[in-house]
Amino acid sequence: MKPRFISDIHLSENSPHITNAFKAFLNESKEACSHLFILGDLFEIWIGDDEDNPFIQETKKILIDFTSDGPETFFMHGNRDFLVGEAFAKETGITILPDPYTLEINNQKVILSHGDILCTDDKDYIDFRNQVRNQEWQNHFLQKSLNDRKEIAFNLRADSKDAISKKSDSITDVNNLSVKNFITKHKPHLFIHGHTHRPNVHDHGFSKRIVLGDWGDYGWFITINEQEFNLEKFSISR
Repeated sequence: MKPRFISDIHLSENSPHITNAFKAFLNESKEACSHLFILGDLFEIWIGDDEDNPFIQETKKILIDFTSDGPETFFMHGNRDFLVGEAFAKETGITILPDPYTLEINNQKVILSHGDILCTDDKDYIDFRNQVRNQEWQNHFLQKSLNDRKEIAFNLRADSKDAISKKSDSITDVNNLSVKNFITKHKPHLFIHGHTHRPNVHDHGFSKRIVLGDWGDYGWFITINEQEFNLEKFSISR
């Protein structure tokens, strides 16, 4: 098994250079890996599988070209694209995973997460996450028109940016005790997540926690070959 892991790509029609970098990464990965895991925030925003504008059509084609006779591809919801559903997954050939998700890779226990569940110091965000991950809330939201959903999503995103700008870095990062408790409970060899946009490798005794970076000036990914892992980055040109 030769997997690759990415997160926080934040694809949007306003960032065509990121879309181009994502396409180039998939083209290279089609031969370089056997499995691809997308650990949330593939999209900057997602308001429902029924939206089908030219940007989304392009993204679907990129994914279909990759998954057709290519690596098995898995997706985990992030805080920006938690409304990605089975219709999108079926059309693009990806499999949606729960968060967290445990698997064995080359005789190592590996746990995957988007990572936001560990940001327990940010109580306002955790309350918001609990609200929008509720199935009743999602059903009610998806019953609204596309225009209404776009307006709500725009306002939520603006409120989020404003709130984050007023919070310290320590508040928006993972809580150390939450990480310790999670690792003590699950005992992974590797724990891989994104969300915080703070790429790094952390030692936790028996476990290593690898944090993916977000895509901007650089793209980030993790490879595992045999029992060796690498956190890698590459330049993204505008």
